Amino acid sequence: MAETGASPLPPTPPAHPSLFRAEQFMWLTARVLEQRLFSYHFLDGGPDAVETALDAYRNEDGGYGHALEPDLRGPVSQPLHTGRALRVLDAIERCGGQRAERVCRYLTAASTADGALPAVRPSQRGYPTAPFVPVVDNPPSELLATGPVVGLLHRNEVWHAWLFRATDFCWQAIEYLEKSHPYEIEAAVAFLDTVPDRSRAEATADRLGRLVREQRLAALDPEHLDAYPVAPGYAPREHHFPHDFAKSPDSLARAWFTDEEMTRSLDFLTAEQEADGGWPIRWRQWAPAAALEARPVVTIEALHTLRAYGRFVAETG
Repeated sequence: MAETGASPLPPTPPAHPSLFRAEQFMWLTARVLEQRLFSYHFLDGGPDAVETALDAYRNEDGGYGHALEPDLRGPVSQPLHTGRALRVLDAIERCGGQRAERVCRYLTAASTADGALPAVRPSQRGYPTAPFVPVVDNPPSELLATGPVVGLLHRNEVWHAWLFRATDFCWQAIEYLEKSHPYEIEAAVAFLDTVPDRSRAEATADRLGRLVREQRLAALDPEHLDAYPVAPGYAPREHHFPHDFAKSPDSLARAWFTDEEMTRSLDFLTAEQEADGGWPIRWRQWAPAAALEARPVVTIEALHTLRAYGRFVAETG
């Protein structure tokens, strides 16, 4: 793999996102939670307001529901909702203590027999659900659901009995990957970027990067997307780009791509900002409310990535 270095790439003027337009988009379309997250990250808002908004999605079992993950509607707790809640708590530096203990109790109860997480439990049946999210009676453990959760808990130095078996599951699932798809690779990266065994993580990430390139899972030239296959079951143009895997320069996935490839990817991400100030969702749209609620989430993620690579200064107006 090409040498890339760990420092952020220099900005490429005049291409830069408009934070002011993004702010207007958030006030116009976002849920209270994403509005407060945007304010926390880019407008000097406080963490208490974010946590108060997040609490509206929490259930008595310690999990989260109520369409926190927009593609799963209904009130019941689900691992995918809970994973998103952990990302919010991590973002405001409150992913620890009693909050983490409460979540880990839910994760223990939600786990399959091998100690890891299914994406969706059968309790989702009867509530509106995206057609690409199957609800089955005996769902298997999935790296897609388990990897990001385990990674976040390790990142915050949370220690809980649930983590031991779940960590072992992630290692085994990643090391046995031979053919994959972009979302599963992203989940693997989320785990590898923070798991304590760094030498093993680096070696595993190196093998994973070769798999990504061999299977053409990353669109390296956004101007010629027809040259890159879309994974089975994905929307027709649901491509993934280097910035989707390496969300910051510190990610192990950054070494998978050359500086030129990363620059093209970030230029493409910048140009994706739409006239209303938000970023589009690339996966299959199945319900107006789910699409409306997902775009602010995607917008915040895009701004995070661009800021991590030095693409803009957080000033509005």
